[in-house]
Amino acid sequence: MSRPGGRRGRVSPGPDLRLLMPALAAWSLAAATLGLAPVVRAGLSAALLVVALVAVGLARGSADRLARRSTGRLARMPDLLTRLALCAAAASLVLLASAGHSWSREAGPVADLARDRAVVRIEGVVASEPVLRGVGDSQTVLLRLTVTEVSSRGERCRTHTPVLVVGDDRWAGVRWRERLSGQGRLFSAERGEPVVAVLRPTGTPVLVTPPGFVARGAEHLRAGLRAAAAPLPADARGLLPALVIGDTSRTPADLTEAMLATGMTHLSAVSGSNVAIVLAAALGAASLLGFRRLWRPVVALVVLAGFVVLARPEPSVIRAAAMGAIGLVGLSRSRRAAGLPVLAAAVLCLLLVDPWLSRTYGFALSTLATLGLLLFVRSWGDAIGRRLPRRIGSWGPTLAIPVAAQAMCAPVVVLLQGSVSTVGVVANLLAAPLVAPATVAGVAAALTASIWQPLGTALCWAGALPTLGIAWVARSCATVPGGTLPWPDGAPGAVLLAAFTAVALVVAPWVLHHVRVRPLVALAVTLVVGAAAVPTSPATWPPPGWRLVACDVGQGDALVLATTPGRAVLVDAGPDPALVDRCLRRLDVRALDAVVLTHLHADHVDGLPGALAGRDVREVLATPVRDPPHQWERVQAWAAERGVPVREVYAGDRLRWAGVTADVWWPARRISAGSVPNNASVVLAVRSGEVDALLMGDVEREAAHAVLLALRRDPAMAAEASRLDVVKTPHHGSSNLDTELMAAVSAPVALISVGKDNDYGHPAPKHLEVLRRNGSVVYRTDQRGDVAVVARGSGVAVATSR
Repeated sequence: MSRPGGRRGRVSPGPDLRLLMPALAAWSLAAATLGLAPVVRAGLSAALLVVALVAVGLARGSADRLARRSTGRLARMPDLLTRLALCAAAASLVLLASAGHSWSREAGPVADLARDRAVVRIEGVVASEPVLRGVGDSQTVLLRLTVTEVSSRGERCRTHTPVLVVGDDRWAGVRWRERLSGQGRLFSAERGEPVVAVLRPTGTPVLVTPPGFVARGAEHLRAGLRAAAAPLPADARGLLPALVIGDTSRTPADLTEAMLATGMTHLSAVSGSNVAIVLAAALGAASLLGFRRLWRPVVALVVLAGFVVLARPEPSVIRAAAMGAIGLVGLSRSRRAAGLPVLAAAVLCLLLVDPWLSRTYGFALSTLATLGLLLFVRSWGDAIGRRLPRRIGSWGPTLAIPVAAQAMCAPVVVLLQGSVSTVGVVANLLAAPLVAPATVAGVAAALTASIWQPLGTALCWAGALPTLGIAWVARSCATVPGGTLPWPDGAPGAVLLAAFTAVALVVAPWVLHHVRVRPLVALAVTLVVGAAAVPTSPATWPPPGWRLVACDVGQGDALVLATTPGRAVLVDAGPDPALVDRCLRRLDVRALDAVVLTHLHADHVDGLPGALAGRDVREVLATPVRDPPHQWERVQAWAAERGVPVREVYAGDRLRWAGVTADVWWPARRISAGSVPNNASVVLAVRSGEVDALLMGDVEREAAHAVLLALRRDPAMAAEASRLDVVKTPHHGSSNLDTELMAAVSAPVALISVGKDNDYGHPAPKHLEVLRRNGSVVYRTDQRGDVAVVARGSGVAVATSR
């Protein structure tokens, strides 16, 4: 039937998925087999190649016969065989490349020397920016080094082997692409890692040759941008270089936390969206300058190459460049049909170049976000546009972009955070219009600041306004009650969220229909569900009768034991004075009977001024091991300023306050193995009202085993261990623990005081597995906020502030 005007109706073709399934199959197999030996991967590649050839032969031989004799299901058999052949061939190619890369990387003596933990002298090229990990005195510097020459045991060999350097602050100043030499001990890396070995250097790196011309030019531009942005407010000074070159070194810590909570961290890294913005700006400028259509892609390619050099051609940047270019193709109406095949081809090419990308979260998030853009933005954007007022109907695709990206990426984000952001879509939607002007202004500033800094600074100020807007959105959305919901972590949580998302997408049209038909019923259901989803609110916090609260102070400890109304005992003060002060204010603690400092690391004592401020504090109790010395001096100074006495506690001491008793289990002696300050932690067996708890500080395996031996010798300690309701697990969930002690002191409730997305990987999977095996229910401050324990009959109940 013809439509008016004589034009026939056309059915819009569906997405072209023919290459997508082979790319996903190759990706999955590459990730699953990276830990296997290269020869095994090569064997699997050969087997898959045989499968592909057999499938092709069967498809060719049966196509005509099936087409003549049957229809329906059998007639589609050749297509199924062809798709199987494509999947097998793609996987075979990627596995062969993976095996080849591993053979190439492991060639030479480095792997053997690492297995022997040999002391070596190396020479190599810096392959990544130095990254600082840790706080205070425990900071380490991580960087990747491509070793080109290694000397050990009187032999000197040339090689081309990637090594991870774990050094001290003497390595913080090395520059990308410079050649240097150093000495240290090699250790084997885990199989499947992108490096062959880990080098722990024992001295200062020695510069052999400076970076090349291109690297020096890129660093000159990066330094110019940082200098031009220096006069900006703190948020803009940190975010503008992060948007353009992925430099987050100046981003305020609280802003980083807010962006993590709202799912906006992709903005502070070189992502596909940044690349797409730069390419779109380049194409627009080429058009305005009169470049012919034929030459505009060349201009975009040159700009893309320059941007990659500026941001450093590391794997994450290369991946972002590929995905950003594909995203730009996907948003182009004239080339949208090519989006999925190009995405599939890009995935395969990236995996051929760097198979280790298959296991990185950045690669997964970029690929899934781009896939969501290609699959859903057009249809969802049209659907949203039809429901908007006519004047803003064209905003549909813009509004659909963060929704599609969030829907595709949420299951992977759960693996990283163990929580679900309910404000992520809104936050990214509000920030999206601000990203483009900030990025363009930042790139322009980087290009001009090295020539004339005043102009670069002016351009930075132009980018400051949208950047400050992004920061405001992050902070505002991070404080929304219920903005982050706890969710099961690990693979089960990711699968559960993926299933939930799929169901939500399927039933969404039905729900929207009934919302339009019965709006009052929909409003009532929304109110009931909303009320049920917020079990704790600021109006009901803290719960009445609380005996123990683990404060959410980030990566640190601060535990409050209730004594009398308005008074409490504080065990550790966390890393931030403001955070511990706020927690005590929420609990209406106006005076402290004592502050117990389990040990002197910054994440346990630096918040002490906040606990002392405006409160009557009777005494400070501390570990007898005064390490680090400068932290002990600071504690004494803070206490002396307020006239608070400081005394030490030892194993065997019994502490008493109103309604609370505490037996000191440790330290009984000084242990020099492991971390001396951690192993000197005060371990308290506390009875607060009817709640029995064990607070384990940061003890590591050595001190924990000593506590276990004391527990076995002392019937009184064993009796206390047998009736525990709560265990505050050691060292924020570190894997460095004694599993036998954890089994001996297992309790129904386990508290982990830990900071969200910390650099240490806390809590470690091993730690969580030990707690699950012991039958404990785990409550984490990074997921639940403040955690309160209340006595209930013969047991305890737990309430959380989130």
